[in-house]
Amino acid sequence: MGKALREIGWGKAWRYGWGQLVSTILRSGLVPPQLRASLLRLFGARIGPAAIVHPVTLSNLYRTGLRGLELGRDCFVGEECLLDLAAPIRLGDQVTLASRVVVTTHMNVGYADHPLQQSYPSKTAEVRIGSGSFVGAGATLLAGVTLGERCLVAAGAVVAEDVPPGAAVAGVPARVSEPAEREG
Repeated sequence: MGKALREIGWGKAWRYGWGQLVSTILRSGLVPPQLRASLLRLFGARIGPAAIVHPVTLSNLYRTGLRGLELGRDCFVGEECLLDLAAPIRLGDQVTLASRVVVTTHMNVGYADHPLQQSYPSKTAEVRIGSGSFVGAGATLLAGVTLGERCLVAAGAVVAEDVPPGAAVAGVPARVSEPAEREG
């Protein structure tokens, strides 16, 4: 029996295989976005009305299953997003995740005997995105982050800390940006 199987056990290994099958179907371009939301609901996710979900990758489904995914009404999840369901991911109403957004809910440097485990212990924590928020293409949200309502995350930003309601963040690591001056 392999090291990974000894650490997670047969039950999680079975759930992992099932999760990979579900994720493969959801990643497929053969399933239209409107039907993809219905499939997610069928498998246990809480998806609000008028949600659009393009092909996405779901990882660590063996931990929370699709019960760990919650999208409010009118949410949009762009193509090639990666949603790590080691812990729950909760999006409020009218949240947009642009293409290739990564939402991680855990950090683990390796096996239990990995030399970095003592300095960097595993962390698993849910990610919450408040209603009316926008996350730009290629942005990454790390485990435990909460975005308040009406936040804007710039493309490519790496969000490692909570973001207050109404804030715009950019950069690596993401920092609150000053609002741009509007003309006219």
